[in-house]
Amino acid sequence: MVKFILGEKGSGKTRWLIENANEDLKSGNGNIAFVEVDDDHIFSLDYNVRLINATDYHLNDREAFYGFICGLLAMDYDLEKVYIDGIYKILNLTAQDLEYITNKLECIEDLKDKEVFINTDIKESELTDVLKDHAITVEKEN
Repeated sequence: MVKFILGEKGSGKTRWLIENANEDLKSGNGNIAFVEVDDDHIFSLDYNVRLINATDYHLNDREAFYGFICGLLAMDYDLEKVYIDGIYKILNLTAQDLEYITNKLECIEDLKDKEVFINTDIKESELTDVLKDHAITVEKEN
């Protein structure tokens, strides 16, 4: 299942991803991968979470991003969840691109037992109907 994490800049989307990745590692039975575009959060994540820097893989379009996610899923049979943070900093993905990726990923039988969370900079009003069913909104704390 693919989920998109939405929220205004500074609302805590990255913190949400990190906290959930760490919690899922404690409570789950499988492995957790955390993808980001820099190594800023290396000390925030539990050392057992597999940290992957997406910039090392020269992603340049939605097909490369889709293939990257498929590669992550294929690399580890025990991979339970993938958290992807800040991919919009290196890829310009539109709502239509995210719907395309979601539709392709949901055809993969192996994904039915896994979860992929993608932090995005797309506003809720820009989401297609398909993506609205996959959205989690993080509200800014006061």
